[in-house]
Amino acid sequence: MRTPKHIGIIMDGNGRWAKRRGLPRTAGHRAGTNATREIVRACGELNISYLTTYVFSAENWGRPSLEVSMLMDLLVEMTRRELENLNKNNVRLNAIGDMSKLPPKTRKELLNGIENTKNNTGLNLILAISYGGRSEIVNAAKKFASDVLKDPNALENLNEKSFSSYLYTKNIPDPDLIIRTGGDCRISNFLLWQSAYSEIYITETLWPDFDKNCLKEAIEDYNKRDRRFGKVKDD
Repeated sequence: MRTPKHIGIIMDGNGRWAKRRGLPRTAGHRAGTNATREIVRACGELNISYLTTYVFSAENWGRPSLEVSMLMDLLVEMTRRELENLNKNNVRLNAIGDMSKLPPKTRKELLNGIENTKNNTGLNLILAISYGGRSEIVNAAKKFASDVLKDPNALENLNEKSFSSYLYTKNIPDPDLIIRTGGDCRISNFLLWQSAYSEIYITETLWPDFDKNCLKEAIEDYNKRDRRFGKVKDD
């Protein structure tokens, strides 16, 4: 079976999962962390090199303040709780997004997790937090413009590869497969530049119910795809 090198996941459906059970949305988010733990473990077992999970979008700051506060606290709790397991399973933690917007406690715990797993050589787990694809591209354009002011020749040397070096993901390969749980058929501002040729897999399964078998089904579907990257394959 051909295994994707990099999988991105839009983890959707926590709120609906909770609603169907008569539970508060916060219960759905907490249940979602169990699914995250299982999928991280499964990706390590399947020799996936990179896993990017869409934890908290730039637009999520517009949610009710109590829900946002709970999500930030849950991130602190999960990072602290899972640090031992990450090291045990040789997982390297990283994050992309506007970290400056995170509460100090959340940012401190996240940076601590990144620092304490930086020498691991297995799965690279990338958390997209306070992340938006459009703002990432805008920020990259600003950084490039600043470099052009210092060296006008930089403008002539700009190409897709060099522009990619200004993105949050400059040292991360583009995702081969993007999975969206919860059934919605949209990309929701996730890795807009990087997903230009990603295979998209949509499942009705809500994130808290997504498990290793669901992941294998997505990878099996990926294996059926004919990836041509805009070219024509020889017969």
